[in-house]
Amino acid sequence: MIRVQVPATTANLGPGFDCLGMALELYNVVEFSKLNHGLVIEIEGEGSGELPRDQNNLVYRAARRVFEKTGYNPGGLRIRLSNNIPLGRGLGSSASAVVGGIIAAGMMSGASLSQREILGLACSMEGHPDNVAPAVLGGLIIYTSVDGEISWLKIDLPAGLKVVAAVPDFPVNTREARENLPHMVTLRDAVFNIGRAALLVAALQKGDFNLLGTAMDDRIHQSYRSGLIPGYKKVVSAARLAGARGVAISGAGPTIIAMADGNYKLIAEVMKETFRESGVSARTIILDPSPVGARALEVI
Repeated sequence: MIRVQVPATTANLGPGFDCLGMALELYNVVEFSKLNHGLVIEIEGEGSGELPRDQNNLVYRAARRVFEKTGYNPGGLRIRLSNNIPLGRGLGSSASAVVGGIIAAGMMSGASLSQREILGLACSMEGHPDNVAPAVLGGLIIYTSVDGEISWLKIDLPAGLKVVAAVPDFPVNTREARENLPHMVTLRDAVFNIGRAALLVAALQKGDFNLLGTAMDDRIHQSYRSGLIPGYKKVVSAARLAGARGVAISGAGPTIIAMADGNYKLIAEVMKETFRESGVSARTIILDPSPVGARALEVI
C-alpha cells in the first residue's frame, strides 16, 4: 500500500494573483493498493457524498496520466481518499487530488518523477500553478512560467504566523470566478499590485507583520470576486479590528483568510459571527503554514 499526504493551499495572497501560494497544515491522504482487476474508490471526509467513485474521479484521472506516461498497467486498483480539505472553497482541494494521484501513481509504477515533472503534469491538469506548486513544495512559493517552463522560489515563513480561514458553507466555481475578472487592467493598478506583492514577500521573509495590512491590498482580482461572497467587506473589516495583520480571499474563494501573529481564536470567532450576520453559515480553521509539501507516508 502506498500512502501520500498532500497539504491544503491558499493562493494569490492579495496582490500575488496567479504568482503566490502558501501550503497549510491541513491534509488530504491518498492511498493506492493493487487489486487483481477493476477499480474501487473509497472516500471519507470532505466530499464523500459528492466526489465520483469511478474513472471520472480526479485522483484516478491524474494517476492514469502517469500510468500512460510510464507504460505501467496496475491491473486492478483500490484508491482510498481521506479528505480534510473543504471542496470548492479556495483551499486547493483539486490540486491536492491531482498531486496526490500523480505522486502515488509514480511510486506504484516505479517511476522516479522529479519535482519539475510532477509540477508539469499537475499544471497540465489544473491549468495554473497557483495551488499546485505549494502543494508539491510546501512553504510560500513564488512562481512564474517562462515559455511553458515553471520557475519557482520557496520561502520559509516566520515563526508565530498562522492563517485563520473562514470557510463559508457554499462553493465557488474557480472557472466562474475567473470569468468575472477583467481582461485588461490599468497601468496604475498593475503598479499598485507589483509594489504590494514585492512588499508582501519581503515582509514575510523578514517577519515584519506590521507591513502585512498594506502589503495584502489588491486591485486586480478581489474587488471583482468579492461580489460572490456575501458580507465580504464586513468580514475583512471585522478580522482586521480583531487583530488580523492581513486579510484576503483564498484562491478563487469563497474562503477568506486572515494572517495573524496572535488573537487567533478571537479573529476566528469574529469572522464566523460576521458571516452569520450576513446570512452565511461558515466554519473557521486556525492553521499553521506547512513547511513541507506532498510526501509519502509509507509504502508496504
